[in-house]
Amino acid sequence: MNSPIKIVAGLGNPGKEYELTRHNAGFWFVEALARELGASFRKESKFHGEVAKAGGVWLVKPTTYMNKSGLAVGSLAKFYQVTPEEVLVVHDEMDLPAGGAKMKTGGAAGNNGVKDIVAHLGTRDFWRLRIGIGHPRDLAAKFGGDMTRDEVVDYVLHRPDKADQKAIDECIDRCLALWPLIADGDMEAAMMRLHTKAREEGGVKGEATARREK
Repeated sequence: MNSPIKIVAGLGNPGKEYELTRHNAGFWFVEALARELGASFRKESKFHGEVAKAGGVWLVKPTTYMNKSGLAVGSLAKFYQVTPEEVLVVHDEMDLPAGGAKMKTGGAAGNNGVKDIVAHLGTRDFWRLRIGIGHPRDLAAKFGGDMTRDEVVDYVLHRPDKADQKAIDECIDRCLALWPLIADGDMEAAMMRLHTKAREEGGVKGEATARREK
């Protein structure tokens, strides 16, 4: 068993113009988790984000834009004396198909928000839940071309199509079902269920899917 998770940071960009874009998948997860736990977000300037408390767990959405996410995570962890091993960062991942998900601790990351968190915590030894949004090269391949760097940036800052959105929402629902294991620090069991795509939850419509259908 690992230490129970005490901070869950969902990464994204603040503002209505980014609310439904692929880069905000981390926000979508923590928003859904907050609803499931009966918690409400409030702005906390000293933590550079919107913060919600659910029992002994802090949920945070940085309001500094993606590249400065470490300000929120670092300040919250320092103030409440939370160790990196007790932090879970949730973010979008282009190298996973839409609807895919993986969880791990440490390792390299191409996400600039994650890099900034590493800089503020001084270590890579925190947990990451990666929510797949698909890669623009797959989209480009459908049209027989390649995508430039600018087009890759443009891809993450636009909303998914209906099929990808449905897949991402279902992925978030699967991840939410693992929360009791994650909260208890049973990360190995959570990863095994997540990575083998076990569906013990049955056919119940989840929080994220229900939210999109409203």
